[in-house]
Amino acid sequence: MNITIEQPHHAAAIDTLLDNSFGPNRAGKTVYRLRENVAPVAELSLVAVEDDAVVGTIRYWPILIGGITPTILLGPIAVDSSLRSGGLGAQLIRQSLNRASAAGWRSVVLVGDAPYYSRFGFTRDLTLNMSLPGPVDLDRFLGLELVEGSLSGVSGMLGRWSVAPAPTVPVELAARQNAGAGAGFGADRRVVNAPA
Repeated sequence: MNITIEQPHHAAAIDTLLDNSFGPNRAGKTVYRLRENVAPVAELSLVAVEDDAVVGTIRYWPILIGGITPTILLGPIAVDSSLRSGGLGAQLIRQSLNRASAAGWRSVVLVGDAPYYSRFGFTRDLTLNMSLPGPVDLDRFLGLELVEGSLSGVSGMLGRWSVAPAPTVPVELAARQNAGAGAGFGADRRVVNAPA
């Protein structure tokens, strides 16, 4: 098994894997509105390959909260049905979150199963003041701070990011959002490396 950055030639196999995992109507979900005409974050989009077959995929998308706060949206993640419950999904999540932290991203949001994602540190508490551009089960709307305090006081609608992604925010914006929290611009990065 090899986990590597997704390449263009993986696209068809990824689409098949996602269709098999979520059904062909998956693009109708609210989170897909945030992905329309936006490229995923290339260095965080990983595939698991075994015997030249794509057996796992994870992608992240740059988004803005309230039109000003950059973050990334995790998903979709999918693992071939023959390998589910074997820890590959957790491996993809941990490796990609470590890459996101190293690249300077400060936070992550997702819509997913809270009991599953809570073991990686995701919580509903961090997204209470945020909303999505369509219907979603709010108990599944979760956030993770890669830098402590990075989502403190952040609120608003999640929206598409229409420019090339950059993981950092202007220093003055970061200071305003984290006023009193003591979180420096590059401080307190979290590395997710707990065992599967």
